[in-house]
Amino acid sequence: MAATTAGPAGAGTGSPARRPGVVLAVILITQLMVILDGTVVNIAMPKIQHALDFSPENLSWVQNAYALAFGGLLLLGARAGDLLGRRRVFITGVGVFTGASLLGGLAPTAELLLAARVLQGIGGAIAAPAALTLLMLTFREGPERLKALGLYSLVSSGGASVGLVLGGMLTDWFSWRWGLFINVPIGIGLIFAARQVLAETLPETGKFDVAGALTSTLGITAVVYGFIRVAESGWTSAEVLASFIGGLVLLAVFVLIERRVSHPIVPLRLFRDRDRVAAYLTMLLVVGTMFGMFFFLTQYLQGVLNLSPLAAGLAFLPLTGLLFTSSRIVPRLLGRIDGGRLMIAGAISVTAGMLWLTRLTVDSGYLTGVVGPLVLFGLGAGMIFIPLTGRALAGVQPENAGAASGLLNVLQQVGGALGLGILVTIFGTASRNSTADSANPVEHAREVLTDGVHAAFIGSAVYAALTLAVIILGVRPWIRRKATTAETATEEAVVVDSHV
Repeated sequence: MAATTAGPAGAGTGSPARRPGVVLAVILITQLMVILDGTVVNIAMPKIQHALDFSPENLSWVQNAYALAFGGLLLLGARAGDLLGRRRVFITGVGVFTGASLLGGLAPTAELLLAARVLQGIGGAIAAPAALTLLMLTFREGPERLKALGLYSLVSSGGASVGLVLGGMLTDWFSWRWGLFINVPIGIGLIFAARQVLAETLPETGKFDVAGALTSTLGITAVVYGFIRVAESGWTSAEVLASFIGGLVLLAVFVLIERRVSHPIVPLRLFRDRDRVAAYLTMLLVVGTMFGMFFFLTQYLQGVLNLSPLAAGLAFLPLTGLLFTSSRIVPRLLGRIDGGRLMIAGAISVTAGMLWLTRLTVDSGYLTGVVGPLVLFGLGAGMIFIPLTGRALAGVQPENAGAASGLLNVLQQVGGALGLGILVTIFGTASRNSTADSANPVEHAREVLTDGVHAAFIGSAVYAALTLAVIILGVRPWIRRKATTAETATEEAVVVDSHV
């Protein structure tokens, strides 16, 4: 991805003239739209559940359908840009995303909404890699590109925050459907602007690893589906067993495919480095913790504390504000503080925050029971994500750089979906076995929801503790390692900042 050309490839081939300011605006708005859509519906989950009659267990698919399609096809989308031309692929991806958003906003049934979320994920997986590559090709290497990457990082880190607040506003003032409808005019504007200002890149020669993309995506989806169905059908259900077995077989086939194809979507040589494997596993776990916390705390804020969707979105500001701030501060700290130490401190903070959330009861208040954990989680996650990205990409050969960074993004989505699938199973089991005994139906429902959320937070705390253990084991060599020069540390901070 990190091309070093001075201008867009394809210049001189009849492409539109380069207008870097407008190109940057198109790319940043696209990235914001894709990132935002991962969280904008999260705050509307209770409304969606009521409107389309989702079961508490199946509701998680509104999030997971998008995450699995987006994460599972992200590397294939990047390859499509290489082989077909980034401008063409970018416009196609935005078009699919826009059409799917309209379909989802109009969806009269749960099934149609989930289909639309899958299509949104496919569109995002096609558009997002092409957008970043076009940014790299548009801006010259040096201060010009670093400034553009800084803005890109700002949008990436702030997109989730904007999604929570915007989702609350649209749901509260209009309808949950507007969380999807809002993408339509934005997408149409992006397509029009892209046709005017983006230059096409020359296609490369090579092949698509379609078999690898499909087997990995379907395999992970089957495993996640199995965990979610456990909550309703139990571990001995034929449907659950078939999902787990089918998923594991597909993932085994995926590994065999990647060992034999000439252009694998995931080069297996990336897993030969133990430090990188630890970084990938950490990403899988910490994002699973975060997705679970977002999903179930949203249920608690609206179902137990009776906050409106807008108030619930604003309730996350302590966490999202700290994440946003850390994206600006932590890269500078990496020049003076070892990244491994920051990650350990961050994991301790996240684990403490999750343990605090397990103390929530039906009588807890926002200020006394929620703000503190969000502060700890926001501080901790900010100290983990940025050094983690640098560690995962350290020592990667130039020809593998795109696949390595893409795989990290894939693990964010897959880790979130898998973690949420496991926690939904815990939530469903605890809800069914709840000892709530209130005679008032409303109070009974609040007590049952609290019991389920409490169990899910215990599961999230275990996830967080596993994250801490993996980081301690994985970064031990890094703690002893001393930077040989101040220049080395500064270069690491710049690399990390450009991949937030």
